[in-house]
Amino acid sequence: MKIRFLPCLLLAAWNFAQAADCTYPRAPANLPDGRTATQEEMVTGMKVVKDYNALVTSYLACLDEKMNTDLANAGPEASSDVVAQIKAINAKRHNAAIEELEAHAARFNEQVRTFKTKSKEKADKS
Repeated sequence: MKIRFLPCLLLAAWNFAQAADCTYPRAPANLPDGRTATQEEMVTGMKVVKDYNALVTSYLACLDEKMNTDLANAGPEASSDVVAQIKAINAKRHNAAIEELEAHAARFNEQVRTFKTKSKEKADKS
């Protein structure tokens, strides 16, 4: 049992160290406030979200390349546990990036709805 555990532990440590190869994109810090933002600020916010989406897409592609490299380096004689661990690490990183992107996009979309409501109310008063 100890002999099987050690390779898995070493593989996990190596994968963690290699994660630096793929830079995790940070979500943009600020979103426009739909209650007070101008049209220009909302458009800029949309561009920032699109840029963040592109960074996440690149990160996910990097993760897939890294996983394929890790699987190739493990070799055809790699145990199913090692292969499963490599895939699980990739899936966790992939899912974390997607969840953060979706959460950020949802917060931005909420501000867009607020902005549109504010704009419609102004137009109705005119």
